[in-house]
Amino acid sequence: MATLPAGAETEPADPSLWSEDLREPRGLRRKGRSWLFVAAAAVSLFVASPILVIVASPLFEAGGSTWQHLRETVLGTYVTNSVLLALGAGTGAGLLGVSTAWFTAVYRFPGRSWVDWLLLLPLAMPTYLVAYAYTDFLVFDGPVQTWLRSVTGLGAGELWFPPIRSLGGAIVLFSLVLYPYVYLLCRASFLEQSVCVLDASRTLGMSRTRSFWRVALPMARPALAGGIALVAMESLADFGAVDYFAVDTFTTGIYRTWFGLGAPVAAAQLAAGLLGVVVLLLVLERLSRGKRRFHGTTTKRQDLPGWPLRGWRGIGALAFCLLPVLLGFGVPVGILVEASFTAGFLPSLEDSLAWTGHSLLLATVAAVLAVATSLLLAYNNRLCAGPASRGLTGMASLGYAVPGSVIAVGILLLLGGVDRLLGGATGLVSGTLFALVFAYLVRFLTLGLHAVDAGMARIQPNLDQAGRTLRSSALGVLGRVHFPLLRASSLAAALLVFVEVLKELPATLMIRPFNFDTLAVRIYQLASDERFAESAAPALLIVAAGLVPVVFLSRMMRGGRGEQ
Repeated sequence: MATLPAGAETEPADPSLWSEDLREPRGLRRKGRSWLFVAAAAVSLFVASPILVIVASPLFEAGGSTWQHLRETVLGTYVTNSVLLALGAGTGAGLLGVSTAWFTAVYRFPGRSWVDWLLLLPLAMPTYLVAYAYTDFLVFDGPVQTWLRSVTGLGAGELWFPPIRSLGGAIVLFSLVLYPYVYLLCRASFLEQSVCVLDASRTLGMSRTRSFWRVALPMARPALAGGIALVAMESLADFGAVDYFAVDTFTTGIYRTWFGLGAPVAAAQLAAGLLGVVVLLLVLERLSRGKRRFHGTTTKRQDLPGWPLRGWRGIGALAFCLLPVLLGFGVPVGILVEASFTAGFLPSLEDSLAWTGHSLLLATVAAVLAVATSLLLAYNNRLCAGPASRGLTGMASLGYAVPGSVIAVGILLLLGGVDRLLGGATGLVSGTLFALVFAYLVRFLTLGLHAVDAGMARIQPNLDQAGRTLRSSALGVLGRVHFPLLRASSLAAALLVFVEVLKELPATLMIRPFNFDTLAVRIYQLASDERFAESAAPALLIVAAGLVPVVFLSRMMRGGRGEQ
């Protein structure tokens, strides 16, 4: 038998000391995973802490006379308006989103290849900008009512016009701006459905319309419900538009209670109530499904047929799909452009450079932190797969379902306690940029986590094994193997967080340090002071930034299944 040279290393005699897949001592493998799990647990608890504070605040502190006053006067209005706004916007966006998704997924008509990505453009418009634009356009002395009075010859008190600054106006506005959430999910669901299922319904004598209602739509119900849930949560989270429209909701009530009445405990209890409404809507949707399942049973898959629409039918389909784009993006952008030149575009833009710098700084820092945190949590899910890791990820992902005003209250309460522990004045920690970036991380971490987690799921496990056999640590494998493969996913995650931070208003308005305004805050302040023309130029900067992820989404869609 051949002998090894002196000093040569040999494997341990006991093979149980080695893992079968990574060829690494099991003790070291456990040690590498344990620090990763501990780090992920600490980060998840840190990110979820503001929400946990909100949940716990009604249990340990009484609201006092302020809470009693709110309960007797405005609490019922907050609840009613918030629920009606969420349901109305969800219904309107659902109708627009699912109908346009069906037309662009299964029909072929002139201009369809342009329409399928144009329908995403309203995603670039913050709701408060659309509210300011349409209010300036439709108020009594705006161009629409002025033209109607000149045409009809009716006087000021004789011409009736629906009020834009109302609950109904807010519902219509949110439907026009937020329908792309439903459109994206439903269109992807329709494209994933097999034509065999639709053919089976046609052989039973169903028309195309009945096939949609009886087969395609029920199979797309989870996507439809998910999109409507996103619209409802975004509606509940909005502050700028509902405040400008004078619609009293939970978000406006939280802001007024904290800053107007100086009652942080009562504001926290309002925030807990809003959180309860969000949870209730999600639970009701899940219960409504029951035990029903919505999936195909055939193993034969073919692309959808692309039924042609010619003549007036094709023109009608094109006009129908372009209408929400025009109302949700084209008209508001046109109003902003006209207003910016009215105020003097270049001087207004020059004045907004400082706000732009603040916004870019915060958005960049928040995006980098969100991607780094997402990499840690996604890698923990990969190496330490199990209920505990999934629970940690779910806890860290709570923020996206929670309005920014609720997160702001939780952070102010949490960091206010830190201020008191440090013996400093109020605002020692809670009034800093750290608090603001913390709020962004809590609110938008989910966006980065979903993008990074999806990218990591596409990496083959044998690459981990190859890295570990070369004696790389767990952190080394993440840095030298995974991160280069995750550059595209990380860039997409950073981009999504970056743009959302630029547009975010309620948390920024409540937490920002003194004399540190962002583009969103200054736009809100100028519009609230009836200086809409001066706010138009910085508003266009936010819209331009919002177009970047829309371009990425449209490219992803055009590369998806069923595109021709």
